[in-house]
Amino acid sequence: MKPKIAFLGTGLMGAPMCRCLLKAGFELSVWNRSIVKAEALQADGATLADTPIAAVKSADVVITMLSDGPAVSDLMFDQGVAEAIAEGATRIDMSSIGADEAMEHAERHLARGVAYLDAPVSGGTKGATAGELAIMAGGAAETFAAMEPVFAAMGRATHVGPNGCGQLSKLANQVIVAITIGAVSEALILAGGGGADRAQVREALQGGFASSRILSEHGQRMVQRQFEPGGPAKFQVKDLKNALAAAERLGLDLPITRLTNELFTAMVASGKGDMDHSGLLTHLEAINGLEEEKDA
Repeated sequence: MKPKIAFLGTGLMGAPMCRCLLKAGFELSVWNRSIVKAEALQADGATLADTPIAAVKSADVVITMLSDGPAVSDLMFDQGVAEAIAEGATRIDMSSIGADEAMEHAERHLARGVAYLDAPVSGGTKGATAGELAIMAGGAAETFAAMEPVFAAMGRATHVGPNGCGQLSKLANQVIVAITIGAVSEALILAGGGGADRAQVREALQGGFASSRILSEHGQRMVQRQFEPGGPAKFQVKDLKNALAAAERLGLDLPITRLTNELFTAMVASGKGDMDHSGLLTHLEAINGLEEEKDA
């Protein structure tokens, strides 16, 4: 028997993840703060819940995909949703939140007899749609093993350690992504500033040591000036701040991450928080007096 799943948060990432679960044959109850985003899933076979509490009451597995830690905490604990989850059920938080927050949430759920995994994802909307997300799961090994069929519908899951480690892995991912976006942006600005064709530079670099998924996919966004959000810059800032907070707690110094956070924070402050994080290019162009590139 496949477990009944309640999915809370059906936005840019949550909706395609829900469709993957439905395609895999799971019974799914969905809820979203903006009901319109959840209604579209009814045509795919999901049951629309009027409230988050109604969604989770009969669920064996409760998945959340929300914007940040405070949003998860508010929904689960301030609004009383956690109390409506049945003892013996499993809570999977696939949002990107702080590692400390994940450990606190784990303790509160486990105290009520509810298993908990922090399992953030990487792969963006493209990976979510294709069911090819990279899923980093923290929690008990036996809980992870029991949930592997659920994860398999959405992508490739790896158990990385106890609660909190899933979020630490996601923060590591976001550090690499953010720094690499900055590197690709500056590389294209440098080459273009000397008269090289940015598109051709990106093509030339694909076969060398600088080749990466960021250069391939986000580099293409930069060349084509297509900055509609797959991953909004404001969420990149949230992740970098969480990474720096975790580093401070562990007594570590991450100077490159700190500098990259300053650049993304300035980008968001300039009014570009809803732009895709690859749009950091435009912020760096502005620093260099190349704002006319916006219309290139």
